[in-house]
Amino acid sequence: MAGAREQGFPGPGSIRILGIDPGSQRTGVGIIDVDAAGQTVHVFNGPLVLLGEGGFPRRLKRLLLGLGELLEQWKPDEVAIEQVFMARNPDSALKLGQARGAAMAAVVMRDLPVHEYAAREVKLAIVGRGGADKEQIQHMVGIMLNLKGSLQADAADALAVAITHAHVRATAQRMGVDARQAWSRK
Repeated sequence: MAGAREQGFPGPGSIRILGIDPGSQRTGVGIIDVDAAGQTVHVFNGPLVLLGEGGFPRRLKRLLLGLGELLEQWKPDEVAIEQVFMARNPDSALKLGQARGAAMAAVVMRDLPVHEYAAREVKLAIVGRGGADKEQIQHMVGIMLNLKGSLQADAADALAVAITHAHVRATAQRMGVDARQAWSRK
């Protein structure tokens, strides 16, 4: 399989962004390249399926190792990850938080910068409203990246997080501020 800079924008000024939609059963991953002019191209997407690995600790290990393999293969420059939302079920929220922690550990162990976005921020950036549903996200990501066929939901969410970071990053560069300042209204 292709890796490193063999696909996408290999030129100077381009950046590779890995988006992560953490989950305790399936974690979505999506990789895009963005050139100096802000043009975005799809590189890779898919779900890391964690079920069938035994108990929950084994799923976290699979997540940590699987993301490590992707990081080594695709060599992103920056990572964007979706923040945990408060679920109705406390046990589910805790597991989601632990999966997110394992994903972040895989990234920070490689000294990559991590940028966090709330689900509402991602939906707003991709669809234009913070209450968009998964089908709208899948549809808009497909259009934005000129992808044919349907996208797996978790992978589409991960690509949406990466696209959101690309937009925030570009806005921050134009404004001459930090990426989080560009998104914040404070």
